[in-house]
Amino acid sequence: MNRLTGIISQIQKSGAIVLVDAMVCGQNFSVLLIESAVQPAWLAYGGQVDLVFKETEVTLAKDLSGSISTRNRMLCKVIGVVRGELLSKVFLQFHEFTIVSAITTRSLDALGLANEQEVEALVKSNEIAFMNPVI
Repeated sequence: MNRLTGIISQIQKSGAIVLVDAMVCGQNFSVLLIESAVQPAWLAYGGQVDLVFKETEVTLAKDLSGSISTRNRMLCKVIGVVRGELLSKVFLQFHEFTIVSAITTRSLDALGLANEQEVEALVKSNEIAFMNPVI
């Protein structure tokens, strides 16, 4: 599981949907909480939270240009690759955090990923969850 620590900078609510922005290393991340009837007290403006997301939810892109609806984009450096027969893990450096992306080995080959390359890691806002880091 990937984990980033951030500070909540904005909260918008409409019915049972909550859109929360959190700053991580000076970069904004959006998290969409669906069917959130109750908002916990620790989920408040200025509060510290951990953003968690699965390795399989991290999409990788090289030389991405143009517009895209995915707002959570991290410029990363490849720091390691563990090649599997069907599934491979790509280890990435994003500021002081290590992010792991699990992608098909076909995709790994198509992207030609190797150590020290820069890639963008993308995560949809509904694929990120919050955890209270105090617990």
